Amino acid sequence: MKQIAESELILNDDGSLYHINLLPEDISDTIINVGDPDRVLMVSSFFDKIEVKKQKREFVTHTGTYKGKRITVISTGIGTDNIDIVYNELDALVNIDLNSRTIKPSHTSLNLIRIGTSGSLQADIPSDAFVLSTYGLGLDGLMNYYECEFTQEEQELNEAFGKHYPTNGLLPKANIIKGSQKLAERLGEGMHKGMTASCAGFYAPQGRILRYDLKRTDMIQKLHTFSHNNLKVTNFEMETGAMYGLARVLGHECCSVNAIVANRINLTHSHKAHETMLQLIETVLDRLAK
Repeated sequence: MKQIAESELILNDDGSLYHINLLPEDISDTIINVGDPDRVLMVSSFFDKIEVKKQKREFVTHTGTYKGKRITVISTGIGTDNIDIVYNELDALVNIDLNSRTIKPSHTSLNLIRIGTSGSLQADIPSDAFVLSTYGLGLDGLMNYYECEFTQEEQELNEAFGKHYPTNGLLPKANIIKGSQKLAERLGEGMHKGMTASCAGFYAPQGRILRYDLKRTDMIQKLHTFSHNNLKVTNFEMETGAMYGLARVLGHECCSVNAIVANRINLTHSHKAHETMLQLIETVLDRLAK
């Protein structure tokens, strides 16, 4: 069986993965990912017991139990580039023999759940609401580097979005990929649902104007008005598109849930974002524990 070269899969001296500093026994098969390293403690503060605490760079990991269920929470930092690192290394922990550097003969599928914050792109989804992403819309271009199979439904969505939001040779090709139906059914009761767009940055890539002009001034309006078979772009942030794409490529279940902290259509912002996030964390943990 072909070995994966040291330059392609880098390990630390203790055999852990280079960036996330984890060994296979450090993680559960149910993994919550958050952007903010400080939010790891927010999640694990609900745990009954914490058995693993590790950190390297912005990647903080706690593994413990909540109501008898073993759960891992890891911070990714901000952006789809960091999702690329974390998801590939989490996959390597369960699907690559790190000693022999060979792919394991049997595949292990992880449950990967994002708990994050997001901006609403629809007037009827207010600040402090919860949104479960049925689809991830990658505007950042990461998935253009991977071979990825799309369903017929996804192909039609991608074609419709491409006509509505042409790149004009200026922007990366967008990719729309569906999230895990299994996790959506488990976690999504009572939440808003729709497509979550993931951007390559926070300022110009999300249509904000400070001391510069935008290449594309109609971004917010174009995302706000897209609709195909009653599916709309409900919100945007900087991770979900890459999560759903890499989960598809690597064979994992993946779901993203977000607390809305701002509405970009009616220009409002949450005044209780911390409390809303705590409520979302507890809701997700309870539903995972069931």
